[in-house]
Amino acid sequence: MIVVDVNTIAYLWIPGELTHFAEAALRKDAHWVSSILWKSEFRNILAGYLRRGQLDTPSADRCLEGAESQMASHEYAIPSLLVMQKVAQSSCSAYDCEYVALAQDLGTVLVTSDKKILAEFPRLALSLRTFARRE
Repeated sequence: MIVVDVNTIAYLWIPGELTHFAEAALRKDAHWVSSILWKSEFRNILAGYLRRGQLDTPSADRCLEGAESQMASHEYAIPSLLVMQKVAQSSCSAYDCEYVALAQDLGTVLVTSDKKILAEFPRLALSLRTFARRE
């Protein structure tokens, strides 16, 4: 089991330069879990793709349905005090700290491409590229 942030989920479902890393990560560990926050953030990412004309509505809907299906029953609410502890230890947003706190709470790693999270939480976060390439 690994914790993934919204960007890792997006890389899997929205074709792009990091999609192959997300696919490799899924092959390495198919048990992805995340904060319930991921869904709102994912819809916001899709909104940007729609507004920029990079995805049409049916494609965005398919991405959303696929991601929601994948993550169903794998979403967690994180205790606010644990999130705020991570906020106090870093300059990361409270949103980002939800993913970090979940990884700590579940005793696993957060797989992310967020440079700030990777720099500020090196014991809890692992880059998507590194995780995908691990033996």
